[in-house]
Amino acid sequence: MTTTLRAPRVLLAPDKFKGSLSAGEVAAHLAAGLRRAVPGVVTDELPVADGGEGTLEAALAAGCTPVDLVATGPLGEPVATRYARRGTTAVVEMAAVSGLAMVRPGRATALAATSRGLGELVAHALDAGAREIVVGVGGSASTDGGAGMLAALGARLTSGAGDVADGGGHLHEITDVDLAGLHPALAETEIVLASDVDNPLLGEHGAAAVYGPQKGADPVTLAELELGLATWVDVLATVGVTGARDHAAAAGAGAAGGVGFACLLLGAVRRPGVEEVLALTGFADRLAGVDLVVTGEGSLDAQSLHGKTPVGVAAAAAAAGVPAVAVCGRRGLTAAQAAAAGLGAVHALTDVEPDVGRCIAEAGPLLESLAPRLADHLPTPVALHAAGAETSTSWEHA
Repeated sequence: MTTTLRAPRVLLAPDKFKGSLSAGEVAAHLAAGLRRAVPGVVTDELPVADGGEGTLEAALAAGCTPVDLVATGPLGEPVATRYARRGTTAVVEMAAVSGLAMVRPGRATALAATSRGLGELVAHALDAGAREIVVGVGGSASTDGGAGMLAALGARLTSGAGDVADGGGHLHEITDVDLAGLHPALAETEIVLASDVDNPLLGEHGAAAVYGPQKGADPVTLAELELGLATWVDVLATVGVTGARDHAAAAGAGAAGGVGFACLLLGAVRRPGVEEVLALTGFADRLAGVDLVVTGEGSLDAQSLHGKTPVGVAAAAAAAGVPAVAVCGRRGLTAAQAAAAGLGAVHALTDVEPDVGRCIAEAGPLLESLAPRLADHLPTPVALHAAGAETSTSWEHA
């Protein structure tokens, strides 16, 4: 009798390992390790993200077309960047044009950084015919309330001395805002704010107070940035911008130094970043016939439970009845927390290499060495058919 077994199928849907590997590189190393550990295994590599850094990579890996251009960087310098396009949908990522990784954080950069480049990407996409724009925020350098983005889209911010310069450090100078020149296509465009951040714009839980320190702001600088953001809201409300104060208090307004606020002013719909990325990449369709989903990120900890990629992937997999496990550099969750998040197991690089420095430097080979552990979660192969008098076994890529 001849028995043909269906080859096991694994969907690899990790986020980046920050400081070590991109999401695509993580998926590639996992695939290589699995193919060695389980000959005949079918792997599908789908890098994903939570709306922040890596969103653009995920969109491109899912088949979107890259659009290259030069835009304004976080400190006003021209930078080569890109966004992704599929039909009338465009995906822009703030980290790719106004990212924190592009500056050396300090007082000067915290005050000067602008979101203008993000607005230029949006304007370019609008000019090219995009009518749905997904704005992936996260990893931003600026705390300018999205003023730079709006200025790039045609808004005019002035003081008694003329146009106000870019950067959160200049927001307190604003005395008037004119939105009449905003790009006309915005009126017929759906903007999606892809973010898991639920902070308001102002106050102790706001953009400056919570995220300013990681951008180099000391207490004095934080106070200056908070004053600027408050002035920005006050002036918008004074000139009659509908819902300015309500939008400032809304969940997500504090995302990306206040870019969330500017997006909400433009009528954006806020959606959890990982859910938007999974929809964009066709994750649900890729689950068909899959036996196991492997997700992960560099540090899997309590923060991961609040809208981060592994938990979002696990939830989507569970909804389709597919088990999910995670890989990470460092594990900060208990087994009970991981199980409650839908993860059948968590495998950390520190399980095979206690030296964290080596885990960061050699993440790729170490991920491949975890593959046999992932194979333990695959089901026993299922016989597809049986016929004949002799017994033999082979894989079929069904």
